[in-house]
Amino acid sequence: MGVRDQVRTAGTDPMTQNIYDNPEFFAGYSRLGRSIDGLDGAAEWPAVRAMLPSLRDRSVVDLGCGFGWFCRWARANGAARVLGLDVSENMLARARAATADGAVGYGKADLERFDLPTAAFDLAYSSLALHYVENLDGLLATVREALVPGGSFVFSVEHPIYTAPARPGWVVDASGGKTWPVDGYLIEGARTTDWLAKGVIKRHRTIGHYLNALVRHKFTITHVEEWGPDEAQMAARPEWADERHRPPFLLVSAVRAE
Repeated sequence: MGVRDQVRTAGTDPMTQNIYDNPEFFAGYSRLGRSIDGLDGAAEWPAVRAMLPSLRDRSVVDLGCGFGWFCRWARANGAARVLGLDVSENMLARARAATADGAVGYGKADLERFDLPTAAFDLAYSSLALHYVENLDGLLATVREALVPGGSFVFSVEHPIYTAPARPGWVVDASGGKTWPVDGYLIEGARTTDWLAKGVIKRHRTIGHYLNALVRHKFTITHVEEWGPDEAQMAARPEWADERHRPPFLLVSAVRAE
């Protein structure tokens, strides 16, 4: 079975937001540093990379693969086969155009409801996609069954402090000092924001929600990081200094318990 044949979906739920196929959003997203420079343009990438297991001769699935940057990196770093999944036709078209390797394949999948073969992957990876997914429990159940015993799940999401506010954005005082407002932290659910386009829907969850969901689905949590730039990164990119006042990303690694 080829990597393109390993995902089975029930179709796209009509309620699923496919914001990346919105022309305005996609055009804006394509101009971001992480879209142009790939993994090297993602500030959190060094920390995520340090959380990954050895990929030598492993099978990998990327949930929300976007332009396929991680898929190609995984293959270049020893993965035997890689499957990238995304709901966006725009993303998948760009990923396929940039990939010339039969061991790397892509498939369209709605992460709200999809299936993967049982015990087929050594690593499930997801970068900044799960905060768009409403059915997190369903996704975790699918991932667990798709991993071999002891297989790894490494993901990043927008940090709950970042997603909590009803109107996210810095509050600047008279002296120029910045404060990130945190309201509604314990009120989980949809947050509608204007980011690259109007009406982008994200799902706010507490840190406890993410971690307890993993435990409930019989994952063993191995590392949790509330990412912010280190001194070297701030020296190279002074504009990242604000990120030390509130973490933009939550990084988590876990393994499937036996």
